[in-house]
Amino acid sequence: MESPSALVLRGLVPWQGLLLAASLLTFWSPPGAAQLTVVPINAPEGKDVILPILNMPPNVLGIEWYKGLQEDYNLRIALMTVFHKRYTPGPAYSGREKIIYDGSLLLEKVTKEDTGYYTIIVYCLTLQRHIASARLHVYEPVIKPVIQASKTTVVEHSDGVVLTCYSNSDFTLWFFNRRRVKLNNRMLLFLSNRTLTIDPVRREDAGYYQCLAFGPYGFQRSELLKLDVKYE
Repeated sequence: MESPSALVLRGLVPWQGLLLAASLLTFWSPPGAAQLTVVPINAPEGKDVILPILNMPPNVLGIEWYKGLQEDYNLRIALMTVFHKRYTPGPAYSGREKIIYDGSLLLEKVTKEDTGYYTIIVYCLTLQRHIASARLHVYEPVIKPVIQASKTTVVEHSDGVVLTCYSNSDFTLWFFNRRRVKLNNRMLLFLSNRTLTIDPVRREDAGYYQCLAFGPYGFQRSELLKLDVKYE
């Protein structure tokens, strides 16, 4: 069986779909002996993402992108040829992927299901093939947390209060009057630090409370919540 590059050269691949706007042959310049590379990317869910490539070889004839590490037709996202200026989606094409002008892969509005390895195969006029892979990691961005209190007005030495930070993050920090909360023997943290209890309350506990939710790729702060403490 002939190689894909030979079929491309002879024009025997059944083409369909979009035409490439400009010839990549005139765009790419020889990068020397550097190896073709795909840059790994971490991206928040819902954003448009580009998997950039480095060190594109000269005399490019065609480009294939695959979802995964295997050269499997069922995993092919798209095949684009410079020679014929044609673009053919593959079985793994979802409608959100596109090979852009420099050969990089654009994915629109990525989801967690897009996480994984992607492989590019570049065919050259010399019939050489250049292959590179990299991983795309799509993460859920941290949403702004909401802080709630069991009571916002309490009586000193009589009442306790429970402050809860609602967030999609597993990591929480607490602030009192914009400074990190210093725990004492009346304060306890529960549920991965999402719940702060103060029992009993004292007048020095009156003020503004805030929680910060954070993850590996960002953080968000809640609005300030005021706690009033009544005392004799």
